[in-house]
Amino acid sequence: MSAVTLTGRLDSAESLAVHLKALLRRDRRLHPVHERAGHFEVRTTTPGFFGMARIICGQQLSVASARAIWTRFAALKGAQEPRGFLKLDQALVLGTGFSRAKYRTVRAVAEAVVAGTLDFDELDKLPAAEAIEKLIEINGVGPWTAEIYLMFCAGHPDIFPAGDLALRKAVGHALGLAEMPTSKDLSVIAETWSPHRAAAALLFWRYFAVIREQEGIAI
Repeated sequence: MSAVTLTGRLDSAESLAVHLKALLRRDRRLHPVHERAGHFEVRTTTPGFFGMARIICGQQLSVASARAIWTRFAALKGAQEPRGFLKLDQALVLGTGFSRAKYRTVRAVAEAVVAGTLDFDELDKLPAAEAIEKLIEINGVGPWTAEIYLMFCAGHPDIFPAGDLALRKAVGHALGLAEMPTSKDLSVIAETWSPHRAAAALLFWRYFAVIREQEGIAI
């Protein structure tokens, strides 16, 4: 059962349990991290243009602000699919709360889908590194956006967004590092957790939420 689950997507409580068990067996330093983090769940969102647009919408915003903007955006006719989005007036999209930069990025994604240079179904079948490279070819899409898409929309089990500030702080705190690791340092650390890096990311995000509340550690 485990072998079958591990070759699939990290998109269910069952698959998370398998990956987490294997992760804790691989790195015993994570046992106290898991004990303090407590229970957490897999979060997924609709894949494809919809999911990518939603991720771009929510970048660098509070959950409440991102939700409000997305609700207004999603109410626009055709906004949730690439051809419909390309027909929308820029001012209309900006009026929902999108920044100009985010509008340009979502437009670039929509254009790539319509042109056939980006196929989300095919993207989901690629190894993580190749999928990330494919996505960051699109103007405005950086590594973090690509990694978050692959984790939460494609359910890729071996993604660790090392540039995420909360993960950098969480890992530094949990492993007792003298300084917060750089993105590059964290990428190296996370290699130990492959092929379960997405489970590790979920674990450390939950851990960070707990210590932030208990110890007042700021993001």
